[in-house]
Amino acid sequence: MTHAVSPAREPAQAASPTLYGGTGTRRITVRDLTLAKERGEKWPMLTAYDAMTASVFDEAGIPVMLVGDSMGNCHLGYETTVPVTMDEMTLLSAAVVRGTSRALIIGDLPFGSYQEGAVQALRSATRLVKEAGVGAVKLEGGERSLAQTELIVQSGIPVMSHLGLTPQSVNAMGYRVQGRGDEAAHQLLRDAKAAQDAGAFAVVLELVPAELAAEVTRSLHIPTVGIGAGSECDAQVLVWTDMMGLTGGKMPKFVKQYANLRRTMGDAAKAFAEDVVGGTFPQAEHAFH
Repeated sequence: MTHAVSPAREPAQAASPTLYGGTGTRRITVRDLTLAKERGEKWPMLTAYDAMTASVFDEAGIPVMLVGDSMGNCHLGYETTVPVTMDEMTLLSAAVVRGTSRALIIGDLPFGSYQEGAVQALRSATRLVKEAGVGAVKLEGGERSLAQTELIVQSGIPVMSHLGLTPQSVNAMGYRVQGRGDEAAHQLLRDAKAAQDAGAFAVVLELVPAELAAEVTRSLHIPTVGIGAGSECDAQVLVWTDMMGLTGGKMPKFVKQYANLRRTMGDAAKAFAEDVVGGTFPQAEHAFH
C-alpha cells in the first residue's frame, strides 16, 4: 500500500523573526543571524554561565548567548580562560540551555579541546551538542583553525570564529589591541575570509581597531560580532558580569556598565548580616507555628 507524499511544509515560525524584541517561540538559528545581516539589523549577545541568569536574559529578549570560556575569570575563579575544561564547559552550557527557550546558545571550545586537529575539534564540538544541547560552538583562530572549522561545519554543527584578541593565546600575544599596522590588518582580513570560506556563520572581532572592524564587516556576508571593535559590527557582545557591574576592579575601555550589581548585592548582604546580628531577622512573619 502506498501513500501520497505531501510536499514538506515549513513550520509556522519558519520566517526569520526580529532578533531582539521578536515574538517567535522557537529557538533562534544561525540562519536568522544571516538574514538579520541582509536586513541590516543589529543584534545583542551576552555571555551566560548558569540557568537562572540565562533565563533572565532570555525573558529580556537577548537572542544569542555565549557560554564563553570567560567563565574561567568571572565564574570559576581562574586568572585566565586557559584552565577551563570540557567538563566545565559542558556542565555550564547545559545549564544555560535548560534556562532558556528562545535564544541561540553557543558553547565555547576551551583551550586544549581543538588545537590537536580537526578530529579532536569535532569530538569536542559533538560533545557540546549532544550532552549540553547547544545550537553552535565557537573556536579561536582563522587560518590556523581552518581544518577544524571545516570538519565541524561539514558534520552539521554551526561554528562561530573568534579573531583579534584571542584570550586562549594570552600567553603568546598578551592583552592588547590586534590588527594595528598593515601586515596585521591584512592578516586579520585573511583570517576573517578564511573563517567565512570554511563555513563559519559569524566572526567575533575582539580588541580590533574600529576602522578595520568596519572593513571586515563590509567584506563578509556573515555577521561580525564586536567586543572592543567599534560600532560598525553587525552585533555586539559583552561579558555579562562586566556589563552588570558585578566584576570587581578596573574595567576595559570597551565595557559600558548598565548596573552596579556588585554594590547592590554587597549592600543586601550587609543588611541581612546586620539584621541577623541585631536580632531583627527572622521575625514572626518569617516563622512557622
